[in-house]
Amino acid sequence: MARIPPAPELPEQPIPKRLWNLAALSGMASYLDAALIVSISVNLAIYRDSYDMGVWMAGAISAIVTICIAVGSLVGGRLADLFGRRRLYNLDILCYAFGALVITLAPNDIVLLAGVLVAGLAAGADLPTSLAVVSDAAPAHARGRLVAFTQVMWVLGIAVVIFLGFVLSTTGMTGARLITGHLAVAALLTWHLRSRLELHAEPEPSAAPAAADGPAGAGAAPHGVALRNVWNRATLLPMAATFVFYVTWGLGANTFGQFGTYLLVTVSDASQSLATGINLAFIPIGLLLTFAFVRFADSPWRDRLFYTAAAVQVGAFCVASLTAGALAGMLVFFVLYQLSHPFAGEANYKVWSQLTLPADTRGTTQGITYALSRGVFAVAAFFTPALLDRSPAVLLWSITACMAVAGFAGVFIVRVLLRHSPAVAAPADLKVARA
Repeated sequence: MARIPPAPELPEQPIPKRLWNLAALSGMASYLDAALIVSISVNLAIYRDSYDMGVWMAGAISAIVTICIAVGSLVGGRLADLFGRRRLYNLDILCYAFGALVITLAPNDIVLLAGVLVAGLAAGADLPTSLAVVSDAAPAHARGRLVAFTQVMWVLGIAVVIFLGFVLSTTGMTGARLITGHLAVAALLTWHLRSRLELHAEPEPSAAPAAADGPAGAGAAPHGVALRNVWNRATLLPMAATFVFYVTWGLGANTFGQFGTYLLVTVSDASQSLATGINLAFIPIGLLLTFAFVRFADSPWRDRLFYTAAAVQVGAFCVASLTAGALAGMLVFFVLYQLSHPFAGEANYKVWSQLTLPADTRGTTQGITYALSRGVFAVAAFFTPALLDRSPAVLLWSITACMAVAGFAGVFIVRVLLRHSPAVAAPADLKVARA
């Protein structure tokens, strides 16, 4: 049997501006998801002092935002497949704006918690829906680049909030309200622009199915949305593989996203300003290389670079583990991690999911993998501070092992699943036909 290349080798074709606009507006789901999590982390000490929170309430808010994103992903992805992705695409972002506004204006911790619930659920629901919308609209030769661009927005969300937190660090509750207020404004602007998008009319779920890899309408309602379509080998195998990759990689990324500054202060003996500055200083590397990933996302280099990046990423966590979190070792870690994660991280998960999961249940299936992964992240986050206090080395080596598992899962996806995926095979077949 002829081997199918891991990515199409056709000459790169230009992408229309309207599709880049769609990718940017859909990528706002990733921007607002990352920005919500990081803003809660940045503002938590301010909330604790201003609202006279107990330790349990402070912990609950940190955990609940992740749990709500998980539940929102599970429910939102399914609802999008059932009732139409375009409809949920606009509703999710409007609910997020309301939740962010409640957080911004909250007079006490109870109202703050209510806002976190609404914004978290809406952010989670928008993640699989927006990715499915982009994938539905994208022609096969451009799908990787358009889906990968949403990851640029994810990194940008982290960078903007950390930058605002650094600049507004001395302004107390005023700065905290400005940070979350910008999320409400960004969500409302996104909702306005999304509602004006000229998309093809949605067919009814019972309508004849469109080709899985053609440039279907961005909001097209999928066919065959019965749950039984999820429980078959063609769906379960790629769903399980992408889940294993994302959950093991995400345990490391989420831990350092939520507790990177905390680890630098409590384990590496860095000052608060130095720890924040280290995080801020290295983020531009990851952002620039995420742009580079977009450039390669529809070429064979996407998967070729994965092997090297995955090895470097495991090496980065090995350095952190071997030095037990010492400041010098952590500086090396941050450099290696920012150099590698754009080519062996969440961007790969997003692209691989769209290429391997069946088109008619993309919202449901990716919602499931998002939800289960975020649930695991929430549980891990609950125990992370205690484990850091007891044995930083155990935590760091555990994360290193997870990154190694993620690397093996990624190799399986590249060498097995992508080579048998119709979404990948189609462009190669087209190339043969043109020859």
